[in-house]
Amino acid sequence: MTRDRSIDALRAVAIAGVVGGHWLVTGLVVDGEGAWRQASPLTSMPGFVPVSWILQTLGLFFFAGGFAAARSARRPALRKLAVPLAVVLGGWTLVLVTATALGLPDGTRSTIIKLVVSPLWFLLPYLALGFATGPLTRAVDRAGPFSLVAPAVLVVALSDAGLVPAWAAVVAAWSIPWILGIALARRGRTVLPAAGLLIGGLTALAVLVVALDYPASAVGVPGDGRSNLSPPSLFAVALAAAQIGLFLLIRDACRIRIEMPLVASLNRAALPIYLIHQSVFVAVVAAAAAIWPQPVPGLLTAPQDPQWIIARVAWLPFLALTLAALIRVSWRTTRPQGRLKPALSGKLLDGPNDESRPTEVIAVRDSDPPSRGRAARQRL
Repeated sequence: MTRDRSIDALRAVAIAGVVGGHWLVTGLVVDGEGAWRQASPLTSMPGFVPVSWILQTLGLFFFAGGFAAARSARRPALRKLAVPLAVVLGGWTLVLVTATALGLPDGTRSTIIKLVVSPLWFLLPYLALGFATGPLTRAVDRAGPFSLVAPAVLVVALSDAGLVPAWAAVVAAWSIPWILGIALARRGRTVLPAAGLLIGGLTALAVLVVALDYPASAVGVPGDGRSNLSPPSLFAVALAAAQIGLFLLIRDACRIRIEMPLVASLNRAALPIYLIHQSVFVAVVAAAAAIWPQPVPGLLTAPQDPQWIIARVAWLPFLALTLAALIRVSWRTTRPQGRLKPALSGKLLDGPNDESRPTEVIAVRDSDPPSRGRAARQRL
């Protein structure tokens, strides 16, 4: 199967949106007992809610995952996931047990556990859909994607009404972009109405918020009493549809013919980035708190005004560099030699063999078939 560079770019945008969104909306404050508590800037600054519509990109991630799964003959690699997941959870268990013995407040421990563990819910529906890709692909080939999307939307609507369990909405909601990704991979863009998805998604968002009183934020806001993400609601489905429609409209512009190092790196490291990005955030906050005696602006101060946002944005490059350094070290110590190669900045990929490279479901290896590798060396 051919490799689609626009999906590479989309996956890079999706993982960057997930990480950036978490780092921007995760506020921490110190309570009267000296414990960390979570706070959201969207509580005191609702004017920034539209930013959540841009940074909540899980729908795009599942769309790219469905596309890649339909193009790949490989099943999800559980061992590939189990090892880094066990390292993350085991490492934090050791740290928290030791810190608790040294007097870590219970509130801080609970907050850290929530920050580190809560994003991992994503892995269950992602893996479930990965294993279900075979029958889903056959169903899309036989009856078209919308024959599967319609009942999934109904399940989400019933969950919003409290008539079916929340776990059913988790699977149903994220199966919708996954199925649309399969449809694009199998049947091309003509099967998906780009303008219809964009306009329909935006219209549904307006109706849900204005007429049906859904929360306007794409992510949960403390105190709202209802979240569009936990479990995913019709709002999350509509947002995913609008984002996918927009991508399809600009897809040709996303076909990168020069392999960009950042896009390639984000694709290869998508899984470890997702697993540890909140761990990096917690570690940076803890280190800053240990160094500075006063609450660190943008990290341990209340997210109540635009100055907090400016301070938090100023921390983002440091968080990103810390995350990149940690992943780079882990690659050097754990990756098989010769399987993952650095991105080639500026190298043209116009030959026919470039488009024959397989796309993996979660992370993309930048490996070449032996024949292509020899040809590339001859050209150099």
